[in-house]
Order: sequence, then C-alpha cells, then structure tokens
Amino acid sequence: MRFVRPLRARRARALRGVLCAAAVLLGACHGTSTIPPGTPVMTMGDFSNTADFASYVVAIDAITYVDSAGNVVTPLVTPETVDLTKVTDIAELVEAPAIPNDTYVSASIALDYTLASVWINQNGEPVRATLLDAAGLVPSIYTIKITFDPKHPLVVTNGVSNRVHVSVDLASSNSINTSTSPPTVTVQAFPTITPAPLDSTPLRARGVFVVSQPNDSNFIMNLRPFYDLASALGALFVNVTDKTYFNVNGVTYIGTSGLTAMNTQQVNVPVVAYGTLDNLSGITPYFNATQVYVGTSQESPIAEYLSGVVSARSGADITLSDATFLLPVGFPYANNIDLYSGYYSTVPVTVAPSTVVSEDGVDAPNLSIDSISVGQRVMLSGNATIDTTTGLLASMDASFGQVRLQSTPVWGTLNSATTNSVTLDVLSLANFAPQGFKFAGTGAAGQDVSPDNYVVNTGSVDESALAANTLLQAQGIVAPFGSAPPAFNATAVTQGSATLQQLVIEWVNGGATKPFTSIRSTGLVVDLANADLGSTHFIRTGPATLDLKSLQQSPLITWVGAPPSQLVLAIGSGTLTSGISVFNEADEFVSAVNTTFNGSNKIFRLVAYGQYNATTNTFVAARINVALEEVTTT
Repeated sequence: MRFVRPLRARRARALRGVLCAAAVLLGACHGTSTIPPGTPVMTMGDFSNTADFASYVVAIDAITYVDSAGNVVTPLVTPETVDLTKVTDIAELVEAPAIPNDTYVSASIALDYTLASVWINQNGEPVRATLLDAAGLVPSIYTIKITFDPKHPLVVTNGVSNRVHVSVDLASSNSINTSTSPPTVTVQAFPTITPAPLDSTPLRARGVFVVSQPNDSNFIMNLRPFYDLASALGALFVNVTDKTYFNVNGVTYIGTSGLTAMNTQQVNVPVVAYGTLDNLSGITPYFNATQVYVGTSQESPIAEYLSGVVSARSGADITLSDATFLLPVGFPYANNIDLYSGYYSTVPVTVAPSTVVSEDGVDAPNLSIDSISVGQRVMLSGNATIDTTTGLLASMDASFGQVRLQSTPVWGTLNSATTNSVTLDVLSLANFAPQGFKFAGTGAAGQDVSPDNYVVNTGSVDESALAANTLLQAQGIVAPFGSAPPAFNATAVTQGSATLQQLVIEWVNGGATKPFTSIRSTGLVVDLANADLGSTHFIRTGPATLDLKSLQQSPLITWVGAPPSQLVLAIGSGTLTSGISVFNEADEFVSAVNTTFNGSNKIFRLVAYGQYNATTNTFVAARINVALEEVTTT
C-alpha cells in the first residue's frame, strides 16, 4: 500500500501538467498526438457529515485505470491538492479526459499525506490535529487499489462520455481522539471509485474560459479542479438558461446577458460553474449551469481570496473563522500547499463602504457591508498582509475587494413556530457549534441574537404544525448586521429525518473478526455487545446523534428499498492485495462480507448513508462502507 515518490518526480509530473495546459480543448495529455476515443467524466464527492472535520487537506497524486489485460492508463497525472471537507455539500467535476475505448476492471488512487493539514471541529472552533497512520507513524503516500464490480466495470466507448465517481470517505477513513492535546486523527484511507449513473448530483466545475456561444446558449471551458493553476483536464460545454445567475467581475446578470458579458473576457480567465451534468452522448460532456462566476468574482492575479464563516464583527472589523486562504493565480510560490491553500482558524478582515457585496445566486443590487453578519458564510477578496517572519497570513483588507454571501446552513431543534417563522435552539451554524460565535451587535435596539432562541424567517414555508423539539435544517442567508430579529432568512427548511443520515460504528483493540450477528440477503446486523466495539456507534442527523445502544436492539442495515442504480457497497482496506472491492449489487456484496470475515480479517469502521426508520428499526442505505483494519508491520 505504501510508497514514496521522489520529490523531483512529483515536480516533473506537475511540469508535464503545465505543458498539457497548452492543449486547449483536448481531452488529455498522454504523450501521444492521437486523441483517444472515449471520455470518463470524473466527479469527486464525499457523503461524510462535516461535523467532525473543519478542514482536511491532502494531495491526490494520480488516478489510474486498469483493463482486463493489465494495461494501465493514467487520466489524472497532475497532483491535485484538495480539501475533502469542501466536497461534502457539493461534488467537484475533476476532469473529462479522453482515454482508449476499453473495459476497465479496477482503478488505483495515490493519496499523499506528506503535507496533509487536518483540523477538527471541537467545541465550535477549528483545532489542528496530529495525523497518524494505523501503526502510529506519520502518514506518507499511499496507493490504494479499487476493484470494480465484475458485473459493472468501467466501459469506455468510442465517442461517448461516462461518469466515474471518486470518494475518499472521511467517516470511513479516520478515527478521532480528542483526549490528547493536540487531538489525534488516525487515518486508514478508504477511497472508492465506481462507474456512476448520470443523475442530479450538484457539481462545481472550475477552470478557465475558452469561448462564449450566445447563439447556442452555452460557453466552453477547460477544467482545472480544486486549486489547480496550470492543468487542462478536459473541455466542458456549459449550458445556461434565462434563469442562470452570473457574477462577472462583481457585476451580476441573469440569463443569456451573462454570456454576452463573458464575451468581453479574455481566454483563460478563471470561471466556476455550479449545476449538474447533462448530455454525455458525445466525447465532450455537457453541463447545465445554475450559477456562473467569472474573473475577479472567483479568482484574480491581483488579489488574494478568503472563504470562511463570520464568527464576530465590530463595526468594519470582521473575524473570519474556518478560513481558507488562496493566493493570486500565478503567484510564484502558489504551488506550496501551506501558502497556496492555507487553512486558518481565524483571520481578521476589514471591510468598507467601497466593498462590493453580492449574494450568490440572487440578483440583489442593494446589498452593502451591513449585509455581512455573524454566522454568514462568505467568499471575499482583498489585499493580504503576510507576516514577514512566518510567511503566513496575518490579516486581509477587503475595502476595495468583493464579499460574496454564500448559502449557510443552520441546524436546531424547534422551540416554536408560526406560519412564516420558527424559533430554534441552535445546534450548529455554518457547521460550527454556537459557542464559537460572538453575537454582539447582531440585533436591533440591543436585541442581539441568542442561539437558544434563534428566529428564522421561513417565508412561505409553514412549519407551525410541527411538534416542539423537531430537528430542522434551514438553508439561507444570515440577516443583516444589527437588524435581528429575525436572525436568519431561510430559502429552504427541511426536517432532519428527511435529510441524508449517517450510521457510524467503530471497533477498537485492533478490530473485530466477528462484528455481525447476522449477514443475510436483506442486510447486516451489528453485534453491539462485541467486546471490541468502541465508543463510536451512532446514527447522525446533521449535528445530532442517536446512540445505537439506546435502541431496544441493533438495527438492520439494509439496502432493500434503496434505489438499485445508486448502490455502492464497498469492503476492504489498502493493505489487502485486492484493495477495496466495490459492488453495485447486493448479492455479490453479501458474499464478499461472508468470505471476508473468516476469522482473520478485522473490521475497523462501518459507515452507511441513508435513512433510519424508527418504526421498523431499519437503516436503509444506498452506500455502505465496511472498512477493514489495516495490517501494519513494525
């Protein structure tokens, strides 16, 4: 599982990615002048609830596919730095390279932890953690094999695109120990790669602008995912409608007028589109955009950028927490992970009346810095002050920059409700517990926000019939600073039981060889009395957890009732010869589980994603990961 690539080899491969970037509109760079005939459209997303981690930055060195004859193609050859917590709410469109038309039976992914930066969410604040591997050592670089379901291999066809989904599941891959100072995170990476159906998964497509085609209601971009500065990882046609929101250099547009504005932009200006995949019938995929950000609204060669959540404000001075810092495009040392995608627990930011303020996805022309309040997620640009001694970010001045207000989640239990309002006892705001925020100044006439009685304007949504203590999630925008109540304006309100839930169980003492009391065609039942069961055994709904041991009996973890086309059932570990095996049908998965637990292999974690039915005591899951304990050598 483990190998270490010389640094010069990694730099050489990164340089190759720069050279590939010159091949505008080509699917990939493979050292040949012939364009191969099929396109695996690679998306990356993790279903993990982000309550545990504030930031989890690693590098993906390479992804390869292997056909039945053992031939290897490497569609992803340029190392990509990624914060895995950023691909939980929305997945990333990584690349659309052309590769040989073939049937591929397995894949591998090289995960580089040598410069990893991991922060956990503890008591409402980000806390940096020490990362260890299964042997208690500093993690390095791991190459993990993923075997596709024999009945569902990756088939790349001439002139056609196929979606492939990659997940490095944080809940399945990590064990957190907060009893130490600093806390430790033990990693046993559990990635999955599988052919995936074309569906309505929300995606972010980042890259550079090529050409706008207003007559066809689309534009063409080349993909540069995550924080990439140089690669060209395939072309994408981006469709827009008369409702698509554009933000071009701080100016907002709706519909095809945004395409006209894009025509004034130079080739290779940064662009980000949010939406879903559309037509995969050709070698170049199509994408339906709901929001598009162009130029300085996203990235710029003359400004620095921060994304995060406002945790406090006093006048024009803002404290930004959970902050990711991005240097200007093309900055000389911008490929240094510590400087280019640096994560900071807090950063002081200054705004001014000259700051341009907008709300993502909404044409709201009358916004000002008064619209920026505590709890709001933002992306902002400005001029950074760098500490000359440490080389790290000291502060940001956004007086002549931009602030984008981004959709923010709030979770809480219901205190009371009227036809257009709810009052919540907040459990988390922007994924952080309320004790991490200072609400001074948020209310009108001294009525500062109280997280115990957090008033949410629900608009036309009437929740007045709900019982007290019902768990709710609201998505929306925090009310302007100094204006509460209400504290929050919701665009959507969802009962917690209707959201994607997560079942997580961990074993200790090196794992358990007999973790289940039942393995049958309809599902798995975990032995909650097993002596090696750890303290982690719950069903999580947002920030709330239900202890499995509080139930009358262990629930049936079943795939019966889940959409068959969405089944991703995985078992294995990076140290097995077969690596991690992914199944898209239940029968083969059940057989693999029975074969695996033969008295030698031990389980590390079980994670499932779906819905819990308290009446039947079943957890219906389309995705189940059975992560085995890694075999370590001393």
